Amino acid sequence: MTTAPHYWQGAFVDDEEAARRLADLPALAAEVLAEPLPAETVLNACARLADTLRSAGDPVRSRLLAELAADGLDAEEAAAVLDEIAGAVDRPALERKLRRELGALRPERLVRPDARETVFEAWAPVGLLVHIAPGNAAAVAPLSVVEGLLTGNLNVLKTSSGDTLLAQHLLAALADADPTGAIARRTVALRFPSGRTDWLRLLCEPADAVAVWGGEEAVRSVAELVPPGCRLVEWGHRISFAYLTRDAWSDTATLDALAADVCRLEQQACSSPQVVYLDTEDETEVFAFADRFAMHLAAASAASPRPVLDPAEHAEITTAELLARLEEHLGLTRVLAAEDGSWRVLADTRPALAASPLNRSIWVKPLPRASVMAVLRPMRRYLQTAAIGADRADTARLAQAVLAAGVLRVTPVGAMLDSYHGEPHDGVYALQRYSRRVAVRTDAAFTTTACLDDLAGPQALPAAPGGPLLDKPGVQEQLRTLAPEHAHLYFRSGGSSGAPALSVFTNADYDTQMRASANGLLAAGFDPARDRAANLFYCGGMYGSFISFFSILERLNATQLPIAAGPDHAATAEALVAHRADTVFGMPSYLWQLFHDQGAVLRAYGGIRKVFYGGEHFTAEQRRVLTEEFGVESIRSAAYGSTDLGPLGYQCTHAEGSVHHVLTELHTLEILDPETDRPVPAGQPGRLVFTTRTRAGQRLERYQIGDLGRSVDGPCPCGSHTPRIELLGRYGDVVRVGTYFLNVRRLMTVAEEHLGYRGELQLLVDADPVREHLTVRLDERYAPAPEAALDVFLATVPELASATAESLLTCTVETVPTSAFDRTPTSGKLRTVVDRRPATA
Repeated sequence: MTTAPHYWQGAFVDDEEAARRLADLPALAAEVLAEPLPAETVLNACARLADTLRSAGDPVRSRLLAELAADGLDAEEAAAVLDEIAGAVDRPALERKLRRELGALRPERLVRPDARETVFEAWAPVGLLVHIAPGNAAAVAPLSVVEGLLTGNLNVLKTSSGDTLLAQHLLAALADADPTGAIARRTVALRFPSGRTDWLRLLCEPADAVAVWGGEEAVRSVAELVPPGCRLVEWGHRISFAYLTRDAWSDTATLDALAADVCRLEQQACSSPQVVYLDTEDETEVFAFADRFAMHLAAASAASPRPVLDPAEHAEITTAELLARLEEHLGLTRVLAAEDGSWRVLADTRPALAASPLNRSIWVKPLPRASVMAVLRPMRRYLQTAAIGADRADTARLAQAVLAAGVLRVTPVGAMLDSYHGEPHDGVYALQRYSRRVAVRTDAAFTTTACLDDLAGPQALPAAPGGPLLDKPGVQEQLRTLAPEHAHLYFRSGGSSGAPALSVFTNADYDTQMRASANGLLAAGFDPARDRAANLFYCGGMYGSFISFFSILERLNATQLPIAAGPDHAATAEALVAHRADTVFGMPSYLWQLFHDQGAVLRAYGGIRKVFYGGEHFTAEQRRVLTEEFGVESIRSAAYGSTDLGPLGYQCTHAEGSVHHVLTELHTLEILDPETDRPVPAGQPGRLVFTTRTRAGQRLERYQIGDLGRSVDGPCPCGSHTPRIELLGRYGDVVRVGTYFLNVRRLMTVAEEHLGYRGELQLLVDADPVREHLTVRLDERYAPAPEAALDVFLATVPELASATAESLLTCTVETVPTSAFDRTPTSGKLRTVVDRRPATA
């Protein structure tokens, strides 16, 4: 173990080197803060650190346990501290903290909080953030630095000379868990006495914010060193108390819980109870309660070993107890204490709030509820937690009263020291105190820009993880062991490429995905300030399209008509006209049926300007018809996605065909060779393999979703630097018939180019003992005679001609009404291949 007391950007250094580097702190801040630190980088490193802290025998864990042991903790207590830190820095806790305090998992990105306006806002680091840590809470210092890292700051931590090197080694382990080196560049942890004012001055003078823990004098001494304009974040000493009504103070379980709160951490935490207030004016009730509570405190103290007190602590307790005993002669107080001095109850008939000497010392005082404001409000700057013991109605009323008097948090009795991830600290959110809210106002040229950062340059994306590939059965297997807290929202796939599969999301994950998809819709040209959108996706049966686009449009603050796809095309067209819809969302197959079944109505209306589709693709001929015959100005993909992973990509206004930008804020993409698991050269087709980075519970890593695609190189005319892919169909679009592989898209292209066909196309595959049969099904409204169509297919598709000539296959063409096409019942998607061959064929 190193003996150097200071950690500086990845290395432990001695006093002389630290002093030299401190002199250059302003220049270091300017250099480091010039490059952004994505919150995702910190989340990834913290998740790795949490795993390390929980791994028995890990050398990092062993080193930290040794530091805690040097601080006087026994093995069980030291392990509990590391477990507490691991829970605080693990990904679920920090993701919840980011969402609660800053509103998003990537708060540093300049996005539009109101999609109707081209104003971009983000949370930016305050800059150089100095943390002056307390000496009584081992986990506080490193966790404060983690908060500073999440907000992108350069962090300089000062710990006391009497502290161990726990914080330094913990932060070094965190930096080691980040392969980018960005965390190390933003982390400095020094250990020196507060009397070394020359070093304190070098820390504070260039600081943009100073977070300081301690009492009034400690805060005042630091405030004198803070320059004008520097934000001083005070985490001062606070006083907490319990408040009991008569029913509660008569309840044995309540008193046991209160006694446990008194003994936990020896009352060193700001949230530890120092006073018990009783809802009474009767002095005899105060003394009677003290007698009874002393027995509960004695039992709780006996069950929990008490540490050895230092002389100063012993002197403070002795002084407080002697003064209280003197006032017993005036009838003002009563003291009940253990013979060995391990605990004491100080009953006092005066309600004024008083600090306890701590170490299992508790005041008991009367405070009728009518006097709460008068007694507590003068001490509002020092109040933190109130534990209320009362029935439901009294709890609500008393919570209002103590909060109005200045209390910051209210808990049940027995839970004063408990907290939840993302809880405000001392009445504020720490991440907001360590950040600045910044804004960029732009003009109409940015209407289709969802995130300003995407125009600034390419972002460094996390590398794809190693390990095996995941398929749909693997995803379904994961769901068998998914914890209930990770399963809030259930969807089933449309089943167009197989049996419907289940997908499960947390509500927070769903919200993150819908916001990302909403940003993609802006890029595609949807204007929430002007467009009147009709949601015509299929609804019901746990299918997610309608619900998802309802959520997306809601987050865009758009005008929306939630009509849904249905068999009554006339009623749908009537609603579109009556409510002046100018934009429609839906499946291409359904929209195609709607436009043609209600062609006269919709042509006469002429108001549909934009079409956004999902799940399938419009053919080039279908696009031409919608544009020329119905006056549609824009036809774009609403999103590229899957039920399992959610949104994967989006189209911009410059995207052609099936080209999409990848939603890199959610996923990492690999394109692998169709036959091997190696990456393909840039621009070559391959299997699309996604790793989602923003999902709780289900960690979908290296998931091959069944799609083929290729990367699109070069800058996009829209200005975004997010990578692009061209979708090339699904594995299911290729079917093996008569020993040959046939591609449905190839047949569709032939039909469009050689037959002028503009409808849907479906393949039916059958077999008998002699040979296989292929039927090409076409829409009778647009198809030529079946014989003529078959001749064209045989003449232009060599695989089909060869299989037929070799008598491996019989091929026919049939023309049917659109209602005869096989579709998935849930989503309404066209089944491009209907394979009716026996399983043994």
